[in-house]
Amino acid sequence: MLNGMGDQQAARAELRGDCERCFGLCCVALPFAASADFAVTKDAGTPCRNLGDDHRCGIHARLRQKGFSGCTVYDCFGAGQRVSQVTFEGRGWRTGPPEHARRMFDVFPVVRQLHELLWYLTEALTLPAARSLRADLRTALERTEQLAGGTPGELAALDVGAHRAEVNVLLLKTSELARAGTRGRGKNRRGADLVGARLKGADLRGATLRGACLIAADLTGADLRGADLIGADLRDADLTDADLTGAFFLTQPQLNAARGGAGTRLPESVTRPGHWTAQV
Repeated sequence: MLNGMGDQQAARAELRGDCERCFGLCCVALPFAASADFAVTKDAGTPCRNLGDDHRCGIHARLRQKGFSGCTVYDCFGAGQRVSQVTFEGRGWRTGPPEHARRMFDVFPVVRQLHELLWYLTEALTLPAARSLRADLRTALERTEQLAGGTPGELAALDVGAHRAEVNVLLLKTSELARAGTRGRGKNRRGADLVGARLKGADLRGATLRGACLIAADLTGADLRGADLIGADLRDADLTDADLTGAFFLTQPQLNAARGGAGTRLPESVTRPGHWTAQV
């Protein structure tokens, strides 16, 4: 249960990827296709050619220059270290029979989804406007944590989509309460196709941008205070001088995929991406 700022910070710390405690699972379990984000095609369950025997990326400091910008915007929400150190008790995918590795790769994306939900629920509990939902939010958080702590067999059999749907109902209620103060001027852009949209200086206070496609959108100087950004696709969106203070359900991977600068104002739950500095 989250009782204060210290608890919240500790919970969020565990919901960020820690590669030192992981066996490079995202570099093996997940597939990717040759594109602007990845220089090559790789099948699920096949180690990336850049992954070393020590489970570390051999080009980590040069991923963007080498054509692997997709790796720089990914975050497992702490699922990697949990699966590596807790679910499989420190036994890497290179040890044991092939079925051990396959089970590990199957479980990792399930735990990743559960940890993403834990991120949203943890944040929802910090929103003053959602005070009336806190008992339900805590129950959902505890249930999600329980599921994430399951055995490999339990996790492989879990209908994570059904659980996400249940939690999403609660997160929608949270969003409505959090945006209530700006509902009169907040825009409903849920699931909107805003690819390349010209939204420079737009007033998006209290808007719902849940699942909106904002790829390469111009959001320079836009006012996104109090906006719901859950699932919004911000790849290559320009957030230069935009104000996202008070925006909620924003994740680090979303922000890492966007462009911004020193003048971009951010909520406390995320950190300014290091690659933004070079773009200023």
